[in-house]
Amino acid sequence: MKKILLTLTVAVAFHNASAQEITLDKIYSGYYRGKGIAGIASMKNGENYLVIEPTGIAKYSYKTSQKEGNIVDGKFDSYEFSDDESKILLLKESQPIYRHSFLGKFDVKDLKSGKTISLNDGKTVQEPRFSPDATKVAFIAENNLFYQDLSSGKITQITNDGKKNSIINGLADWVYEEEFGHARQYEWTKNSDAIVFVKSDESQVPEIYIPIYGKKLYPDEMRYKYPKAGEKNSVVSAQLYRIDSGKTTPLNLSSFKNYYIPNVIQTAKPDEMVLITSERIQNASDILKVNTKTGAVQKLFTETDEKWIDTDSPTMEFLEDDSFLWSSERDGNRHLYWYDKDGKLKKQVTKGNWEVTDYYGFNPKSKEIYVQTTEKGSINKVVSKVNIENGKSQLISNAEGNNSANFSKNYNYFIETSSTASKPYAFVLKDGNGKAVKELQNNNDQLQKLKADNFVDKEFITIPNDAGDQMNAWIMKPKNFDPNKKYPLFMFQYSGPGSQQVANSWDAGNALWFNHLVQKGYIVACVDGRGTGYKGTKFKKVTYMNLGKYEIEDQISAAKWLGNQPYIDKTRIGMFGWSFGGYMTSLAMTKGADVFKVGIAVAPVTNWRYYDSVYTERFMRTPQENPDGYDKNSPTEYAKLLKGKLLLIHGTADDNVHFQNSMEFSEALIQNKKQFDFMAYPDKNHGIYGGQTRPQLYQKMTDFILNNL
Repeated sequence: MKKILLTLTVAVAFHNASAQEITLDKIYSGYYRGKGIAGIASMKNGENYLVIEPTGIAKYSYKTSQKEGNIVDGKFDSYEFSDDESKILLLKESQPIYRHSFLGKFDVKDLKSGKTISLNDGKTVQEPRFSPDATKVAFIAENNLFYQDLSSGKITQITNDGKKNSIINGLADWVYEEEFGHARQYEWTKNSDAIVFVKSDESQVPEIYIPIYGKKLYPDEMRYKYPKAGEKNSVVSAQLYRIDSGKTTPLNLSSFKNYYIPNVIQTAKPDEMVLITSERIQNASDILKVNTKTGAVQKLFTETDEKWIDTDSPTMEFLEDDSFLWSSERDGNRHLYWYDKDGKLKKQVTKGNWEVTDYYGFNPKSKEIYVQTTEKGSINKVVSKVNIENGKSQLISNAEGNNSANFSKNYNYFIETSSTASKPYAFVLKDGNGKAVKELQNNNDQLQKLKADNFVDKEFITIPNDAGDQMNAWIMKPKNFDPNKKYPLFMFQYSGPGSQQVANSWDAGNALWFNHLVQKGYIVACVDGRGTGYKGTKFKKVTYMNLGKYEIEDQISAAKWLGNQPYIDKTRIGMFGWSFGGYMTSLAMTKGADVFKVGIAVAPVTNWRYYDSVYTERFMRTPQENPDGYDKNSPTEYAKLLKGKLLLIHGTADDNVHFQNSMEFSEALIQNKKQFDFMAYPDKNHGIYGGQTRPQLYQKMTDFILNNL
């Protein structure tokens, strides 16, 4: 389960709005919409970078920041260079499937000859990938793996057994894509002579079916494989395909953990590949090196944790000598470790009571890695370079806010994308030591519009919980705040494992709606309790086997603490959340019924038995192993406690958190004679958007708050 970005900038008709106010009409019209830079990527020479512009793929100079023309003319959704930059893969049009997967039509342009060919004869494909020698492109069509020779145009079919809802080759099934975070399940070897891929047999996975109403007399049906907690998953195997022989050989993983194969990773050497595997209990991962000439498999090491490993977000980067960097939480925070090519630990590279949140690359000349960390506080993200031999570190970004970087290939430059909670995104070209060269773009116009309409900044505080922790929080108060007045409080949260809502970064989602509510006389607050991220593993993993228990205790504790402030009316506290946040809101309105007057639960999980296997079992084990953990933290078990006003919202075609969740909770409320409001969005998925959907949704939620809180 991933956090849904609740972006409000949906285009609708703009109505005249009163000045000095952030209105729903202005939000939905895109009046406050910010600007960005799309598709930033360094060229191999380290002296130029590319961006996607309306007229094509534009080339800029790092040194002068001036445009030098277009690499390719035309309108494209994305692009990818071959390793030698002789060819470019261009996405012309796409159709989304699930969170990461999509069907696309691609062209390959030879930048030397100017010749362009359509991939797969112009038919849609998934997950195309250049071979490292730029002579071929592999891709997936109809669950089968292919490659196309770029000189002759010949297409070779590698697998033949792909079948919908049965066999998948080189592509993630639904739960792998959602919870391991990517759709592609294959990789070329460094010397382009072989492909290692994962074959998934999902034939025995239980099937979910969702009615799609549309405007038909009889609804269509969407059917796909969805393994719920404790149910059968796809049976996966690793396969080795050699270009020279045209033969595919299964790799023998019987001596290793082999229930899941989340990652296939290219190493720095030819004839090698790495697989990361685990058992169903995700508290240990085997890191395996495959000899792609012989098919022999060798274990480099096993990563273990007494609770769980975040199998969806490993960092594994191979250096030129085939040693590698690996991310681990083994010392209580996420840090990087350096291993030799045989899997022997050389040293821990980063240390401290903070976490590495992203990895950007390694400069072999200076022996420095480039990372994003929380070393300036858990609500901030900064960019540093660290010498892997002596550990010397240098901050090269702003010291506050949310800062990320896109580096030139030679690490002489980077484009910093930065924001704070009170300042929208700015893009600054900097040198390798963090000195600003030129601001490429800012959003000062956006901020001026907001300030003219009395935009309210977030105030960051900490709030104690009953366990003695200090929880990060933010609070938004009206411009004309009167400390002697009692205000109703509206709380927002997500609360899922490792998530973060209290961050010193620009909120491109709900911040404008929260400002609208503040201008209506509400105080809005958000608290990251136990289970959330960037404060170390002890704080994050205390929820193990009891998902929801400590999270709702902390939200109730925070609401009571806020309610005891002299400017809060403790009889008028509400909560809103989406997905995991909707689950928490459902618990708040039942287990916390004496504290919360109003709740809006959007697309909530209401029983973890109904959610997918990989995510749920990572934190809860299976229902067979941990029945109490599932049942005692389900809001359906507490439906009889509901007292306040509850608005339950769900899309009928939610492929992630099924409509079934809200149906079960509704039935429990009905059988306990509880009144509540319900809104179903026909044929809408977990994001609930499209056409006028978001404007209608947010108007409905606003009216519900105004009428009941």
